[in-house]
Order: sequence, then C-alpha cells, then structure tokens
Amino acid sequence: MKKYDFCCIGHITLDKVVTPRQTVHMPGGTAYYVSNALCHLDNHDFLLVTAVGEPEMPVVEELRAKGIEVTVFPSKHSVCFENIYEENQNNRRQNVLAKADSFTIEQLHEIEADIFHLGALLADDFSLGTIKYLSQKGRVSVDSQGYLREVRGTKVHAIDWKDKLEAMAYIHFLKANEHEMEVLTGFSDAYSAAKQLYDWGIQEVLITLGSEGSILYDGTKFYRIPAYKPAAIVDATGCGDTYMAGYLYQRVKGIDMEQAGNFAAALSTLKIERFGPVQATNDQIRHCILNAAYYV
Repeated sequence: MKKYDFCCIGHITLDKVVTPRQTVHMPGGTAYYVSNALCHLDNHDFLLVTAVGEPEMPVVEELRAKGIEVTVFPSKHSVCFENIYEENQNNRRQNVLAKADSFTIEQLHEIEADIFHLGALLADDFSLGTIKYLSQKGRVSVDSQGYLREVRGTKVHAIDWKDKLEAMAYIHFLKANEHEMEVLTGFSDAYSAAKQLYDWGIQEVLITLGSEGSILYDGTKFYRIPAYKPAAIVDATGCGDTYMAGYLYQRVKGIDMEQAGNFAAALSTLKIERFGPVQATNDQIRHCILNAAYYV
C-alpha cells in the first residue's frame, strides 16, 4: 500500500464569487485550491480524497488531467457556496445552498500519508473519531474555518468548535485567521491566541492575518511572516487554503517553519492576483519572496 507525503481530504464545492467588480461561478473548496496549488510545484507526492455529486465529476476529471491523483467517494450532493466580498477582500459573507455527505473512518482505511490535511468546510464534515483515527496514521492538519461554520437555512453562522479541546490533542498543525482565533480562544491578540492553542495540544499554530501577514508558533518561538503586496487584488477566495498548501508542502520536505511560512505567504499572494486557483511554480514563488514589496 502506497504511503503519500501529503493527503488532502475535503469536498470540492460549487462557488459563486461576488465582488464589487464582477460575479464568477467556479469550483472551489479546500480540496480544489490545495490540489491546484500543489500540482504546479516540484517533487510533490500528493493524494486528494474528495466526495462530490455526480454532476461535479467533470471537475474531478479536470484535476486528474493535470496529473493530480484523486480518490472519489460518491455523495448525494456537492457543497454549494456563495461568497460575497466587499471592497476590502478580508471581509466576506457566505451562504450555503447545498451540503455534501460527511467523510467516514471506513472510507479512509486504505489511505496512508505522512500528513493528512482536513479541509473541513462545515462543522460536520469530519467527526472527532475520524481525527483520532487519522492521527494514528500520520500528522493531522486542520483548517479551523469549517469547524466554526454552522448552516441555518442557507446562512452561515459563526459557532465555537464543540469538541475542540479533545480534538486538539490529536492535531499537529492548525490554521486560524484573526476572527477564528478569537472564536476558538477568546483572545483578540494573535500571540495570546497562539499560546492558548499550543497549550491545548497543537504543535504548529498558524494564525493568518490577511494583509498583516501571519504568525507561526511552535511552543518555543514565534515567527512573524510578512504579507507580500500583490500586483492586483482580484480574488481572495482560497487564499487560506493556498497558504496551507504551500506551508505543508515545505514542512513535509523538512523545511523549517519560517521558510515554509514565507513560501506559503508568497504563494497566497500570487493566488490573490487571479480568479480561481493559483498556478505558480517554485521559481515564481522564489521570485516573489526575493522581489515583492511587503505590506507595512
């Protein structure tokens, strides 16, 4: 049985992205943005595990045509998101028009990887039992955003993660933005929030702060990662997922946290310059790190 360096598990979504300038319909979700980011990078050993409704299978075939290895489980529906942005792309409102089936332990018995990144889009995508099970097979990475979303009707409401204290004992990497960290910890200060998350069990804490960069914490040292200025701000959808793709891609290769954070920041900057997923190569990312201006 093959063991992958990196496995992302999550739903591919149908996204309606509304900005002050235009409205675009496109595939999306953590699974989609992570996969597309990785397929352009050198020497990746990656598996995508997803679940979609039958009408979305052409998106899976498009990913396979790019060389991405995909395991697909059937779902009655695919997740359908509406993302509405203000002029400040850090601000987003969301609606959910359809939900997909949750992932189960039974589906994942044959999947082996060094890192499992769980791209939860909604609170019930992955059970606590699934996190525990995967932690026995590899390091678990979680983007907290999905665990803090509850759908009432079609509206997405912010909630706390009810199983967080037990779950975090099994999670190695966890990402939260400035809003999510406050919901999780009660702290509005990123350094205090990162310390709390580490104390709850997270080994590598990633706090993303939009144009203010990001903060990484390993229990010993804080790393302040700058945000690079994009040539144009086009579409922020998937930037957090792209950041995690870049970070985990580096970490699984043994690159230190600070270098991995800079790589991730540059990759997400290149993503925000375009609609849809990033298509940046390693050389383009290195060029961004060396030549792009920082936000101050």
